[in-house]
Amino acid sequence: MVNFGKRLQADQVPEWKGYYINYKLMKKRVKQYAQQSRIDERDRRQVLKDFSRMLDEQIEKIVLFLLEQQGILASRLENLGKERALLAEQPDISKISELREAYRAVGHDLLKLLKFVDMNATGIRKILKKFDKRFGYKFTDYYVSTRSNHPYSQLQQVFKHVGIGAVVGALSRNLADLQDRQGSYLSIYDQPSLALKDPVIDLINSSVDKLTHSTNFLEFLGQGALIIQEDTPTEDHVDDERYHFMSLLLNLVNTFLYMVNTYIIVPTADDYALSLGAAATVCGVIIGSMAVAQVFSSVYFSAWSNKSYFRPLVFSSIMLFLGNVLYALAYDLNSLAVLLIGRLLCGLGSARAVNRRYISDCVPAKIRMQASAGFVSASALGMACGPALAGLLQTRFKIYSLTFSQSTLPGWVMALAWLAYLIWLWISFKEPVRDFGKNHNTQDADAGRVEGLEDGIRHPLLTSEVEKDEEADQEFDESEESSEDSHKPANSISSAYRLLTPSVKVQLLIYFMLKYAMEILLSESSVITTFYFSWSTSSVAIFLAILGLTVLPVNAIVGSYITNLFEDRQILLASEVMLLIGIVFSFRVTSPYSVPQYVTSALITFVSAEVLEGVNLSLLSRVMSSRLARGTFNGGLLSTEAGTLARVVADGTITLAGYFGEEKLLNITLIPSLLFCILSLAATLLTFNTLF
Repeated sequence: MVNFGKRLQADQVPEWKGYYINYKLMKKRVKQYAQQSRIDERDRRQVLKDFSRMLDEQIEKIVLFLLEQQGILASRLENLGKERALLAEQPDISKISELREAYRAVGHDLLKLLKFVDMNATGIRKILKKFDKRFGYKFTDYYVSTRSNHPYSQLQQVFKHVGIGAVVGALSRNLADLQDRQGSYLSIYDQPSLALKDPVIDLINSSVDKLTHSTNFLEFLGQGALIIQEDTPTEDHVDDERYHFMSLLLNLVNTFLYMVNTYIIVPTADDYALSLGAAATVCGVIIGSMAVAQVFSSVYFSAWSNKSYFRPLVFSSIMLFLGNVLYALAYDLNSLAVLLIGRLLCGLGSARAVNRRYISDCVPAKIRMQASAGFVSASALGMACGPALAGLLQTRFKIYSLTFSQSTLPGWVMALAWLAYLIWLWISFKEPVRDFGKNHNTQDADAGRVEGLEDGIRHPLLTSEVEKDEEADQEFDESEESSEDSHKPANSISSAYRLLTPSVKVQLLIYFMLKYAMEILLSESSVITTFYFSWSTSSVAIFLAILGLTVLPVNAIVGSYITNLFEDRQILLASEVMLLIGIVFSFRVTSPYSVPQYVTSALITFVSAEVLEGVNLSLLSRVMSSRLARGTFNGGLLSTEAGTLARVVADGTITLAGYFGEEKLLNITLIPSLLFCILSLAATLLTFNTLF
């Protein structure tokens, strides 16, 4: 994989060569600045001034050319519009077909322009990052904040490509009017539900979405799976032999059942602990022991999925079956140890890393977003169904020496569910064909590369003269350049950690914080509501189920509406503030502690955390290195580990706080949530201008 400097030269449109960012020149200038290791504050200010002016000039060159090309496209569309007006008076099917092809030709040229914008935007990001890294100064924060918020901002033209939307709209409308109408002109504005099925428009919309990070409900949910997709590929590297719908469905069912298994015990864990002679707050250890095992299982399942998907899922099902049987038997054996071993075995069966990996590697790009959204939806529904199912199991009877009660039935029900799943898996799962000789992962595609329809845009390999020039330029590429642009996956935790930029670390901190706050709220809900309000198990189950059911509608509102009005980073900051308000409002400062206060604060906390999680993972997938898109130590694994560790710490906090008495449990467990939230807010503000 060549570095960005070489790729920039190889993918340039020859006649536009003079209008691209002069990445080579700027890279050399950065190296010169870095070599000036001993400069005073005055010289430092001069360096910043010089580099800012140089970057301003480069961006101005790009923007002026962009506006010129937009004008040319607009002029061509205007001329085609005149031809279309004549055809409206005297319809001619053959001429309509020719006119449609002429519009598509404009679409192809627009794709070239979008790729031009993408390449230059990438170059600007990289040179800013390189300056910060080598010069030891947070220049990016200063430059982006001063340029992007200025009324005459040219930076906004590059990153928001102002004006291209109008060209896209004109193309879409006219192609829709001409497509298979044969003279009957119906506007897309009159029939908005009818999507235009044209490959050129699909490619243009994909490119625009990639540049603007615009989203909808489906994409917003899909990004929650943290299946990193660098590009919008047009050639699908996943063939029919690898994709199998039933296998995908089995992965989604695995995700659903695991989330049900996680939360089905929450309403009754405190009662189960009491029946075994332990304190009610030991429910934290009971619930959290599954997360403890998941910390380790996520790693070996991620590594195992490099070789197989079927065997890890079989192993997962067996472990979860055995773990639930032990959980149910613990009551009759009167053993807290057996109960904890059962939950640990359930945690060792966590195959979420395999589920993510299967979607990433074996689902065609055209439906991968739907599959990712299905993964998130399955998790959300499982989270809601777990407590709801527990609320239905309010009975008690014995069969021989086995006791079936509200405490043991969750174990028996889930054991039967996993046994049925194992049989279904054995019969229906199809192990995908693995071809290590070719790159089947669409995430390995070069950034911004449009294949098939853009074959005419590409130009031959670089001449020997250019290659020599690049060899000279390579002298200025230090080791981090090659590692930055290399697409080799991280092969160890240490190499993965080195790929974490400050922005990524902050997003992982936020993810840890929100998972901690959610786990505190959910895991101690049974103890808190019983102590303060004397709620029954059914009441707790209904309350938790209602919280879980808010996930999809909240994501629908955020993904379809809010994300189109505000930037992700703005939503991120607002969600953190709302989460902080929810945590503060949860504290018991007056007596008595009322149901309205608890329910209201819980809703604010949970809904804010939901919104925050979606936006956080969306930003994380954007700022995370492409090297973390694949391999054992991928971005999904890192986020899973961060969230799982948060759950472990939260559940441990509940149990430790229980030693101070149930009357102090609420406030003691909320203090770490408050501190983590404040820390995350501060970190977000420090890195706010890098989140674009």
